[in-house]
Amino acid sequence: MVQQDTGARALIGLDGAALGRLMPMHLCLDAAGSIRQAGPTLERIAGASLAGRPFSEVFVLRRPAAASDLAGLLALAGRRLKLTLTAAPSLALKGLVEGLPDGGALIDISMGISLIEAVNRFDLTLRDFSPTDLAVELLYLYESKSVVSAELRRLAQRLNGARVSAEHEAATDTLTGLANRRRLDATLARLLAQGRAFALMQIDLDYFKQVNDSHGHAVGDAVLREVAHLLRGHCRNQDLVARVGGDEFVMLIVDIVEPFRLARIAERLIRQIEEPIHVGMIDCNVSASIGVSIFSRQDDPDARRLMREADAALYESKGSGRARVTVYAAATASAGDPDAA
Repeated sequence: MVQQDTGARALIGLDGAALGRLMPMHLCLDAAGSIRQAGPTLERIAGASLAGRPFSEVFVLRRPAAASDLAGLLALAGRRLKLTLTAAPSLALKGLVEGLPDGGALIDISMGISLIEAVNRFDLTLRDFSPTDLAVELLYLYESKSVVSAELRRLAQRLNGARVSAEHEAATDTLTGLANRRRLDATLARLLAQGRAFALMQIDLDYFKQVNDSHGHAVGDAVLREVAHLLRGHCRNQDLVARVGGDEFVMLIVDIVEPFRLARIAERLIRQIEEPIHVGMIDCNVSASIGVSIFSRQDDPDARRLMREADAALYESKGSGRARVTVYAAATASAGDPDAA
């Protein structure tokens, strides 16, 4: 708080409260160099009352020169001082000193470029500054900038969220929530570019047309959603399952390229898909035919070739009686390996 000093009133013509309002960061020193009055903002930053303490104990004069006593300080009258509080040495302050008739001194202190740091560090408000102080204008600008910056950040987050949502929707099958052809093509291209081994499993539902014809498209859609749920349950984080047509699905299975393992995975899928799917009071029975192609690191990274091979293997499964899996090429013979994991 501002100290009510009768000497200061006589010398300056203002009581301590008025001087504190006009110069919230002032100091009045007596002839011995001790602080007899301090502005309220200065005391708030210092964290304690400064009255009665020697100036040299509370402040460190950095430039233009060290002053060991009040006479040395008064010799710097009219010159800009750079000083710090011993209680807050990282906070750079500026000052201007003038002598008083009784041999003491009046020092007006400001924060300069330390203003924002001090405001944040000591929770200063507009009440801690003189209304005519340039710091008030700077605080208004700082607050305005903070508000605008915060709003821009919120806007950017909303736009980014909308972009991510739009990208997700553009790559998602609306009926099943699986990836669509666009995302499948992008993932396939990425895996080929990385040279990562994987299998492409093409899945076509058997007897699905009969479900649609007998019970209608609403029931058919429910069956597709349930099949999508089953397929998603067989996918790891690195795998992908996509719906690419009415009742056509594709799975990309990463790092598994042994034909017998892929055949076992496909056989489990077929068994699960063949379980009756209940839609209300209706039991729907479908199955699946599956064709598999394999990409190894030594192969030519040709997405169209892989799709053709999977199509050819699927065609063979369909032609062999449906509800079957065919792994493309001679490796198909390994599909029944009894040691499969």
